[in-house]
Amino acid sequence: MTIQVGEKIPALTLKRPTSDGGIGDVTTQEVFGGKRVVLFAVPGAFTPTCSAKHLPGFIEKADEIRAKGVDTVACTSVNDAFVMGAWARAQNAGDKVLMLADGNGDFARALGLDFDGSGFGMGARSQRYAAIVEDGVVEALFVEKPMAFEVSSAEAVLSKL
Repeated sequence: MTIQVGEKIPALTLKRPTSDGGIGDVTTQEVFGGKRVVLFAVPGAFTPTCSAKHLPGFIEKADEIRAKGVDTVACTSVNDAFVMGAWARAQNAGDKVLMLADGNGDFARALGLDFDGSGFGMGARSQRYAAIVEDGVVEALFVEKPMAFEVSSAEAVLSKL
C-alpha cells in the first residue's frame, strides 16, 4: 500500500555518503523530524532522466525551494551510498541535496513506492516521485506514471510550496 498524504514516514535507517568518501547511517527521524523536507526519488543514479533532468533540477532550484521554508532537499534511490556519493560529485550537488542511499530498497518498499525493474535488468527499484514532508508527515505526494517525468520535477514541486 502506497503511503498517503497525512501518514508518517516509516522509521528506518538509510545510508548516506560522507564528506571523507565513506558512508554513514542516518535515520528517517534525523532527516524528517522537526523539519520541512522536499524528498524526491529516482529509479537509479546515473540513469538518463535522473542525471539529465531530475537531480540537476533540484540542485539548480535548491535555494528557491529553501526560500519557501524548506530545511532540506533530499534525494533517495535504490543504490548504495558509494554510488550516491559518486553521482553527487559528478553532478556537483555539493550541500544542496542530501543524498540518501536505499541500497536494499527497504525505504521504497516501506513507502509502497517500489517497483520491479527486472525487465530492464535493474531489479527492485524506487518509483520516481517527490514529496513534501512536514515533521515526518507527508504533506503532499507526487508520483510519476511509469516512464514519465512531469509531476516530480523541481519546478513542479516548487509550484506547490
